[in-house]
Amino acid sequence: MSDPSGPPIHEAVEPFRFLLGSWRGTGQGSYPTIESFGYHEEVTFGHVGKPFLSYTQKTRHIDTGLPLHAETGYWRPVGGGRFEVVLSHPTGILESLGGRFKTEPGGGQFQLRSDAVTLTATAVEVTETERRFVIDGDSLTYEFAMAAVGLELQHHLAATLTRV
Repeated sequence: MSDPSGPPIHEAVEPFRFLLGSWRGTGQGSYPTIESFGYHEEVTFGHVGKPFLSYTQKTRHIDTGLPLHAETGYWRPVGGGRFEVVLSHPTGILESLGGRFKTEPGGGQFQLRSDAVTLTATAVEVTETERRFVIDGDSLTYEFAMAAVGLELQHHLAATLTRV
């Protein structure tokens, strides 16, 4: 099947066509070592006709509008409802995640957990991450947990985004 804005969608990606495009919304962040904060976010999933989805994410502080975080990477279906995800952060963090996709009416749910977190010499210590995405029609919600700076895996972010 073709996408009018680009090359034909690869058959491995076709079942995940519902992710394609941009999603915008707001979220809340917290962690024991920082002050809680609100943010605006935009996530974009794209494709180039290969068996993976491209992914970009940007956030801005809800009050000041200043940039907070960004990440970019690729989501790759590997069969049997399994996914592999690689993400790069400008703060010197690289995540390799694996997990499952479960189909649900109107979309589905991704459960992803880090296989490895690699850090540059100056990156803040992050040792583990976990992400849960739920897509229901034109709504995408997610939760993000991390183990960082000597603390165990725990909640860090949650947001609700709407398809643009």
